[in-house]
Amino acid sequence: MAPDPNSASGSGTSKEDTSVKVPSKDPKKKDEKKDEDLSDEDLALKLQLELYVERVQDPDPRLQKVALESMRQEIRTSTSSMTSVPKPLKFLRPHYGILKAYYETMADSDLKKYLADILSVLALTMSAEGERESLKYRLLGLEGDIGSWGHEYVRNLAGECAQEYAKRQSEETSIEDLMELVTQIVAFHMKHNAEPEAVDLLMEVEDLDLLIDHVDKTNFKRTCLYLTSAARYLPGPDDMLVLDIAYMIYLKYEEYSNALQIALFLDNMQYVRQVFTVCDDLLRKKQFCYIVARHGITFELDDEMAADDEDREALQEIINNTKSSEGYLTLARDIEVMEPKSPEDIYKAHLLDGRASAGASVDSARQNLAATFVNAFVNAGFGQDKLMTVPSDSLSGGSSGNWLFKNKEHGKASAAASLGMILLWDVDSGLAQIDKYFHSNDNHVIAGALLGVGIVNCGIKNDCDPALALLADYIDKEDSSIRIGAIMGLGIAYAGSQNEQIRSKLSPILNDAKAPLDVVAFTAISLGLIYVGSCNEEVAQAIIFALMDRSELELQEPLTRFLPLGLGLLYLGKQESVEATAEVSKTFNEKIRKCCDMTLLSCAYAGTGNVLKVQNLLGHCAQHLEKGETHQGPAVLGIAMVAMAEELGLEMAIRSLEHLLQYGEQNIRRAVPVALGLLCISNPKVNVMDTLSRLSHDADSEVAMAAVISLGLIGAGTNNARIAGMLRNLSSYYYKDASLLFCVRIAQGLVHLGKGLLTLNPYHSDRFLLSPTALAGLVTMLHACLDMKAIILGKYHYVLYFLVLAMQPRMLLTVDENLKPLSVPVRVGQAVDVVGQAGRPKTITGFQTHSTPVLLAAGDRAELATEKYIPLSPILEGFVILKENPEYREGH
Repeated sequence: MAPDPNSASGSGTSKEDTSVKVPSKDPKKKDEKKDEDLSDEDLALKLQLELYVERVQDPDPRLQKVALESMRQEIRTSTSSMTSVPKPLKFLRPHYGILKAYYETMADSDLKKYLADILSVLALTMSAEGERESLKYRLLGLEGDIGSWGHEYVRNLAGECAQEYAKRQSEETSIEDLMELVTQIVAFHMKHNAEPEAVDLLMEVEDLDLLIDHVDKTNFKRTCLYLTSAARYLPGPDDMLVLDIAYMIYLKYEEYSNALQIALFLDNMQYVRQVFTVCDDLLRKKQFCYIVARHGITFELDDEMAADDEDREALQEIINNTKSSEGYLTLARDIEVMEPKSPEDIYKAHLLDGRASAGASVDSARQNLAATFVNAFVNAGFGQDKLMTVPSDSLSGGSSGNWLFKNKEHGKASAAASLGMILLWDVDSGLAQIDKYFHSNDNHVIAGALLGVGIVNCGIKNDCDPALALLADYIDKEDSSIRIGAIMGLGIAYAGSQNEQIRSKLSPILNDAKAPLDVVAFTAISLGLIYVGSCNEEVAQAIIFALMDRSELELQEPLTRFLPLGLGLLYLGKQESVEATAEVSKTFNEKIRKCCDMTLLSCAYAGTGNVLKVQNLLGHCAQHLEKGETHQGPAVLGIAMVAMAEELGLEMAIRSLEHLLQYGEQNIRRAVPVALGLLCISNPKVNVMDTLSRLSHDADSEVAMAAVISLGLIGAGTNNARIAGMLRNLSSYYYKDASLLFCVRIAQGLVHLGKGLLTLNPYHSDRFLLSPTALAGLVTMLHACLDMKAIILGKYHYVLYFLVLAMQPRMLLTVDENLKPLSVPVRVGQAVDVVGQAGRPKTITGFQTHSTPVLLAAGDRAELATEKYIPLSPILEGFVILKENPEYREGH
């Protein structure tokens, strides 16, 4: 609460008089002139008030009463401008002490309470800082209406209540009388459009439950908006409490979609079920299903949530995401980008000068592998491309087979898997096309096909579990690349599903002493993905034992970092729940102990914006250690994971990372670009773009590689021309360096992800909800980027496919009541934060009107530009059901 601008302590002026009209030339004459400077009416008022003050001290109670009432009348009816004290208060200031002293001598009576009321108002400008006299006299005065003394008085009281409450709590004295006053103040604030002040006061006195009774139809939305926004800046467990109250208020006023979003934010499945159970409108339930599906959690409906079997199947189908491919292709057709693109269309080598393009024509396995990934990223989900899905009867005689074999050994795995990416979300046609690779006699091709099956099923749930049926038999094969393909495929297809069947198949691998390290590492990641954020004890135990069993030598392998990461994913965003496991990790071999500690901490607090944890992680990054320390990379990445929660923390984290670049050791500098990539994923901020552009020419090749990949990440799916230009220039700059050129190509593929229709941002619903599976996929891929040379440039380049977990169409697709696409005009513009603003402020600025389906960039918001339909979701993103507005009349 802002200190009252009118209080004496705040104004710093003399207590005698605050505003002298004409500055006197000669200071000696100033005192005599003071009375003369007043206008006639002011002088009359001053004398009048002085008379009242004397009369109040008169022994005759009747005279006292008249004087008090007149004084009260004067104070109440006086108006003040924002910058000056009301006149009666000003003239009564010298008499405050006299009245106070007289009050103490009065016998208890109504008159004494009457005077207490007036003293309480005078204390507004007179009492010393921290005395809380205004509150003291208020509690001693009449039980009257506080609002009649004006807003400033009520705000001052609220501030004093908060201080008094804190004092009484520490002394453990009664707070009943205080709470009565608080109830009055809150009621006043809620009536007068000052919801944030009411909420602040209730937070101070720790009684937010009062709020539910005081909100009404007119102000509950503003109140809840303030609550949900404030929650990000509150320390736990207060933040959860605040969101609980917002959830209750939304339920009370039947704003079920908002309630559902809060339930998902709290990750409280009981609340999610409650929303489905309480609402009895089938259409609205369908909208809830779209929200749940976008969030990417596995959710089973039961009889209570949807009584009718057919309805329940229809709803479950939406949650299972079976239609997402259709919606995505509708968008693609509307924007007219169905034409498949080849990697050459992306590289645009003809725009560069001669020397670079000459080197590019050589067919090297590394360049072909890069082209495989570019092709997969750019044509993701379109179902057709120019390398893999070419019909086999064309002149080349089955060129899809040819492209596959233009890749060497493990390159073939990525090539086969890329077919899964191109047919993303289209399970039936995908499985049919991948099937031919299962009959190959090359283990790498089979491994790629297994991974491709997982990718096609990513985020799509199906009752007959095709992925599990196909992949289960390959988990225990001899060849480790086949095993990794099957294990990673299961992790991607069943991320977040907490599938017990898969756990019973994968857990034994972790504790199998004969299993190779890479198989164990990918098993840990897959289990981490399937049980993401579930805090599952059994999986945690299995991974911990696997870590303890590793020999010194194995712990130095680059892939070992995936074991602690798999463990961390189990606690993604679950805060304190990680503590027991973190204690156990302190007993690990010192080679991996710290790395494990950082990874667990950063995963557990990912997306919470917890400032203390950011400071803790920064502390670890500030140490200058010997070479070969592995824990600082995860710590730097952890800063980004924790701070990405809200805009303010994000800006601060970007600044802190700038400092780390200047003062940090080499292993920290290598991680900074990756962290920047996560902070601005699919959101190319100019300052970050420039930093990464500078780092992409760094003397240390690993820093340069990380920076190049991060340029791809911040521009992912945006088609950002500036980043595309930078990457083209880098491709000619690094044309002799195969590894860096490979990274440039990958980045080019990412920038044009899904031809610009996809995003990798794990946040959705106006940046309110964080999809756990999306974040898990990103973090896994970024941890691999901390050791580019060994993992992505080695033979495990297929970890890039973990990004598929975060890929989502950045669209708004409006559908009618039969869920068929419906084109309506919408305004799309930069979102404006309207928390705590009065009235109905505009929520977007600089908008353009398009007809749906439309693309939404980072920070964009859409609103309907027609009254004809009512959207069933408060946030226009993804699939939104529109129902016709019954009150709409053409031409009105």
